[in-house]
Amino acid sequence: MQEGCTVNATLTYLGKKWTLLVLLELYKGTEYTRRFSELKDALPGITSKVLSARLKELEEEGLIWKQVEASTFPVKSEYGLTESGVEIIDVIREIKRWALKWKIDNIACGSQDCRDCVL
Repeated sequence: MQEGCTVNATLTYLGKKWTLLVLLELYKGTEYTRRFSELKDALPGITSKVLSARLKELEEEGLIWKQVEASTFPVKSEYGLTESGVEIIDVIREIKRWALKWKIDNIACGSQDCRDCVL
């Protein structure tokens, strides 16, 4: 696949570990928003450094926005899905549909039944 290919370029950042899970957690939030600490708590195993890097990459790609409230201490950062971020959830739904069809869901996802997920 050529370097300038749209699929290659998109998978460069979407294919990184935690990226799709961060998007899904934002989707679960009220009005598709979550604070950094909420995301960290919802993603056991992710380090603050990796979460911060993924959020920065997703913001640069226009999939999420960041709002900083500096008038309080500690400073509060809130993240939310942009319109394109909400639309990518449909792509993730299709991946799930494919996985369920081909019995890929036999990997433990922390739920009794993967069909219970938010998607």
